[in-house]
Amino acid sequence: MTERDSSLQSQNPISQAQNSLEKVHNAVSQALSHPTAQLEEQAERAIQRAERAVENASLSFNQPAFEEVENGLRQEIEDLHSGTRS
Repeated sequence: MTERDSSLQSQNPISQAQNSLEKVHNAVSQALSHPTAQLEEQAERAIQRAERAVENASLSFNQPAFEEVENGLRQEIEDLHSGTRS
């Protein structure tokens, strides 16, 4: 098995949602520190992708990990819409 194959196997729905959440965090941080329409739009798109990833992860049997990702996403959305980082 190649390293790439091993990496693909580790991409379960929870890890994909966690990766999406990290991208949302970065996009929201950028949008809050440099508030432009383009960065806000990028953050909203990242949120939409993460919402789909979280939805897929909701079928996971790892409920605590799912809840952590779901709560993190909610916090990022709240931060973006309130214009502040808590």
